[in-house]
Amino acid sequence: EVQLVESGGGLVQPGGSLRLSCAASGFTFGTYPMGWVRRAPGKGLEWVSTISSLSVSTTYAASVKGRFTISRANAKNTLYLQMNSLKPEETAVYYCVKGGGTGDYRGQGTQVTVSS
Repeated sequence: EVQLVESGGGLVQPGGSLRLSCAASGFTFGTYPMGWVRRAPGKGLEWVSTISSLSVSTTYAASVKGRFTISRANAKNTLYLQMNSLKPEETAVYYCVKGGGTGDYRGQGTQVTVSS
């Protein structure tokens, strides 16, 4: 059974940083691209970033490029998202996804609130 468990969310001031983690199990993690998506209050699911299986390539939504960094540790079956210079409009539930785009499996999510 595929399991994706996100952690690291919380309350942060505008301009602050957070690092999200996603612990994966139930599939061969190192053979799949992985990514992050988010859902802001009252809005639809938004793709944030994807990383290839061996970390050769990374892609980002234009809105986060230059501020967010996706990475992975295949030996630990873990995906990360380093988020810097956070903005209030980035308050959302952040989800780890298996696969490219919005993925075929999604975790339960971790809440990120950007507010002073």
